[in-house]
Amino acid sequence: QRCGQTGACVQRPSGTHPAPLVIQSSGQEPEDSPLTIHVLDTASGLPIPGLCLHLSQLEDLSQQWTELRKSYTDPDGHCPGLLRTGQMKPGTYKLTFDTEGYWKEMGQESFYPYVEIVFIIINETQKLHLPLLLSPWSYTTYRGS
Repeated sequence: QRCGQTGACVQRPSGTHPAPLVIQSSGQEPEDSPLTIHVLDTASGLPIPGLCLHLSQLEDLSQQWTELRKSYTDPDGHCPGLLRTGQMKPGTYKLTFDTEGYWKEMGQESFYPYVEIVFIIINETQKLHLPLLLSPWSYTTYRGS
């Protein structure tokens, strides 16, 4: 299963490595986003294409998460254009990845249905790279460069 554009999951044949799903937009997404990710399947040693993810920001006053963007990883496991230059503001952010959908597609049982990475942006001019390394039974993330 994959996270669909309406928020519902889209059924796919199990065991296949599908082409990535892409949300259509009016313009080309910038490659020089100040926030980049890279998702790798450590069990196979390959990037994970088409993985659904959500970027949210914690609102200061209400302490509620506001979704900023839903997107999918490209064939190399990257997701360009999550935040455009000028959109990155100091605050607390969260990336949520639909890992259960990926492992089900691969015909693999897994332990974590989703992965959330919560991080803080202090300097709006900094570049952030957040790798996510996945296996069916574990995940690792770190602040990359």
